[in-house]
Amino acid sequence: MDLSEELAYAAAGDIAARIRRRDISPVEVMDAVLARIEERNPSLNALVFTAFDEARDQARAAEKGLMSGAELGPLHGVPTATKDLFDFKPGWPATFGGIRALKDFSVPTRCTYAERMEDAGAILVGKTNSPVMGFRGTCDNYLFGPTRNPFDPSKNSGGSSGGSAAAVADGLLPLAEGTDGGGSIRIPAAWGNLYGFKASFGRVPQIARPNAFGSLNPFLFEGALTRTVDDAALALDVLAGYDDRDPFSLDDPRTFAGATRQSIQGKRIAYTPDFGIYPVDRRVTAVVAEAVRSFEEAGAVVEEVSFDFRYDQQELSDLWCRLIIPLNIEGLEGLAAQGVDLLREHRDDFPPEYLHWIDAGYRLTAQDLLADQRMRTHVYDQIQHVMRSHDLLVSPTLGCLPVDNADDGNTMGPRSIEGVDVDPLIGWCLTYLQNFTGHPAASIPAGLVDGLPVGMHIAGRRYGDADVLAASAAFERLRPWHGHYGLAARRPLG
Repeated sequence: MDLSEELAYAAAGDIAARIRRRDISPVEVMDAVLARIEERNPSLNALVFTAFDEARDQARAAEKGLMSGAELGPLHGVPTATKDLFDFKPGWPATFGGIRALKDFSVPTRCTYAERMEDAGAILVGKTNSPVMGFRGTCDNYLFGPTRNPFDPSKNSGGSSGGSAAAVADGLLPLAEGTDGGGSIRIPAAWGNLYGFKASFGRVPQIARPNAFGSLNPFLFEGALTRTVDDAALALDVLAGYDDRDPFSLDDPRTFAGATRQSIQGKRIAYTPDFGIYPVDRRVTAVVAEAVRSFEEAGAVVEEVSFDFRYDQQELSDLWCRLIIPLNIEGLEGLAAQGVDLLREHRDDFPPEYLHWIDAGYRLTAQDLLADQRMRTHVYDQIQHVMRSHDLLVSPTLGCLPVDNADDGNTMGPRSIEGVDVDPLIGWCLTYLQNFTGHPAASIPAGLVDGLPVGMHIAGRRYGDADVLAASAAFERLRPWHGHYGLAARRPLG
């Protein structure tokens, strides 16, 4: 077995440990990773920008640091990638999810992921694909096209962090950036047999300017997509921590690597198959209903619960669109002020579904925005009612299996599930509720249906990140999913 194949599905923590022991050098790791990317990325379209020369230079610098006895970060020499959305590194392109007019655009700032991962010794190799402005649960755009699912390249990887998910699921990288405004870490994790963790709001700082308060509506998050719960805890320890540039940053010094060894004996777990409002493919329901019982094997108490939402799923998915669209408008207006007027001069660069919500956003009034916050409060109250008597809340992550890729740059989710109409942008995702509320949540691999991954969603109490990680790790030990990556590894590359 050559080194590229040997490292393909190695954990980030294990690679970092081998580098520290000098079993393997950062240069050898980087050469192996880049060789695999060159071989396999063309059939996936996961990475849409690569900086291989820069990455090799940094690997050589990391090797010198290792040999000199310098203090090493927890991810010293480990390759990773950022997402091509609202995620920046100076000099690197920033297309905001494949907007054609921005193919040569760049932002002279560094996002939290790039900043803290590099401070921890990780090496960025490029940027991963995302849909335009991250405004859907699939990964496709007019500039780069769709990201294909490693388990079936005719299917989509999920979004918006779809390129990152495909890269990690196919063994191109041990971890990659995900951002999450409605499920964008957890959605592609569900379709990629990955662990996608979204921390409590404020745990990982959001460094946003000119609007430091832009992460509120809905709550926005940065994180990582990984293949193991331990790697997610490691990434959280790297990314979390107080930053005075973020007015909502938690001043909490705790770390989370140890959470993955905590017992969940006696924990109370609420289970809902659909929150009482979402249609879910019966095959997905069956997989998750069987998987949730594994928590009982770990000593937890599982209880099916009901909700009493006064809104249906279409009203709530529309609410998500209305909440996030003003931030999109602010971004587009900011670009126009810099001389890049996308809506006036490049309107065809945007999918019609996105333009529908942009036009609707310009018509929103202050009273509309307040009414939406009242709807959001009702969702918060419903979730909190259950969490007062339970430690965790488990459900399907998504209502459907991976969808077919389109050939026009505009792949969307299903329009109906089990005979019920849903919004094809995000209405089939059971993830955005925690973006309304700020609770920690993760998608964990629950099983396969006809070779396609199914995700199970685990949400915790506010600031109960350790509980989510502990339950996830307990499930991973009882129901390990790592053998499923062989399906992706053996896929044809033609």
